[in-house]
Amino acid sequence: MPVDEQPADEQPTRRRPVIGVLAVQGDVREHVAALNACGAEPRLVRRPQELEGLDGLVVPGGESTTIDRLSRIFGLHEPVRRLIAEGLPVYGSCAGMIQLADEILDGHAEQQTFGGIDMTVRRNAFGRQVDSFETGLQIRGLPQDGRPFPAVFIRAPWVERLGEDVEVLAEVEGHPVAVRQGRLLATSFHPEVTGDHRVHALFVELCSG
Repeated sequence: MPVDEQPADEQPTRRRPVIGVLAVQGDVREHVAALNACGAEPRLVRRPQELEGLDGLVVPGGESTTIDRLSRIFGLHEPVRRLIAEGLPVYGSCAGMIQLADEILDGHAEQQTFGGIDMTVRRNAFGRQVDSFETGLQIRGLPQDGRPFPAVFIRAPWVERLGEDVEVLAEVEGHPVAVRQGRLLATSFHPEVTGDHRVHALFVELCSG
């Protein structure tokens, strides 16, 4: 046997990336399940010390003003901002997209974001809870296999301004609803509630690089 070959049962196993889920509010459990299904090791993050050693972080959907307020109360706001600036991969869905935006419209007067993506988003742009909807999207960078992605929009934001380094992955009614800037990924919809894990698989790949 050549020196550089090993039997299949002796091949080294690939380390599962440790991906935090900001667990102060929102659909945390659904993101944890999706990450597990994609081969990651999820970790609930409620304290600054739980950010240590992460390969990536998910900011879930929920209520963006509540996520902002509790993140600051629990001392997470500045550490997350610092990790984003240092290049940690971060994915935000719905409220998480708002939290990753450098600027928000229709936010509360004192609302802050983690920032990182050079974009302006408008809160609740698609309407209120009763205006929630699902639509099939073709999302750039995902394996398509002829299947549109089942995107669920619930009080969702949309993007009104993009910096030149931000890549648009999907649009609805001419508005970007999935974007990427480097190792930062954001969607205005909720892939974690659909059972389709292709968006999470893309993020796990970003965290594994």
